[in-house]
Amino acid sequence: MTNPTKSILFLCVANSARSQMAEGLGRMIFGPRVAVQSAGSEPSQVNPYAVEVMRELGVDLTTHHSKSVQTIEPSTVGTVITLCAEEVCPVFLGNARRLHWPIADPASKDPSIPREEMLARFRTARDTLRGKLERFALDELP
Repeated sequence: MTNPTKSILFLCVANSARSQMAEGLGRMIFGPRVAVQSAGSEPSQVNPYAVEVMRELGVDLTTHHSKSVQTIEPSTVGTVITLCAEEVCPVFLGNARRLHWPIADPASKDPSIPREEMLARFRTARDTLRGKLERFALDELP
């Protein structure tokens, strides 16, 4: 079983962008010393823009898929980090430490937003997550 003190669950609504990017970044930054997973309350599919901007850092999200928070075994989670900003965050019913990092959802269903603007939005979310995870690695991990 995973050591729950060294495991992190990233949560957002669709588990398609922020939490997927956080999962990929967490694995890159923490390496094998921390188990990292992500989930959402209304899982959909991994956003292609998330896949693209993570590829820029050498992180492959093509094998990731959106998962429901209901499928996560609570005893395997030491820390839950919710990433919702303007929407209602999912609830995780486990005995885990809870952190909240509100990050605006870069995804949009608005077809009038140009591709470059969408990529910029996803890069902003990715870079914000990366900064927070690098600080977390320095401040919180042994």
